[in-house]
Amino acid sequence: MSSRAPSHRQHRTGRPAGFRLAVVLGSALAVAGLSPAGAAVPDDDVSIPLVETWGWPLIPFRLVSPYIAPAHEYAPGHRGIDIAPVGSPASADVVAPADGVIAFTGQVAGRPVVTIDHGKGFVSTLEPAAGVVPPGTAVERGDVVAALAEGGHSAPGTLHFGVRWDGAYINPMLLLGGVPRAVLLPCC
Repeated sequence: MSSRAPSHRQHRTGRPAGFRLAVVLGSALAVAGLSPAGAAVPDDDVSIPLVETWGWPLIPFRLVSPYIAPAHEYAPGHRGIDIAPVGSPASADVVAPADGVIAFTGQVAGRPVVTIDHGKGFVSTLEPAAGVVPPGTAVERGDVVAALAEGGHSAPGTLHFGVRWDGAYINPMLLLGGVPRAVLLPCC
């Protein structure tokens, strides 16, 4: 064993710093049921759906706040992502992120909320979203289910998008394959 201190590129275990990141990322993906390539991994016949079956609830959009996993079930965190429409928020349509059935549309703690049951334990919540489709209606990915409304805990003009899997919140980005590549537009 070497007596010299580990370099900034090496963890105290002697492994390269990137090794630790790969293990943490690989573990997170495995817990979520994904392989590093994004393919679903079976787990008792229920797995995270392939990213091709989920889409963004606002298009076009910009990511405002990422998912922040809580340390435990009751700890603080951000159990979803906040996205803002590009353009006028007043006219933003909120679409179903995946096929499902509208489970709830109405007020929760004074906030307009739409909840969609996607089956296999997946439920998405969109807020503030004034529902335009009644509960019990089957929807397909991309169908308009609400209009962006006001209220909620996210910044004005943004949509909070949360996903629960068997009752536990997961990062919606796992279902979406990450943030789409940025496209620069001319400014003037």
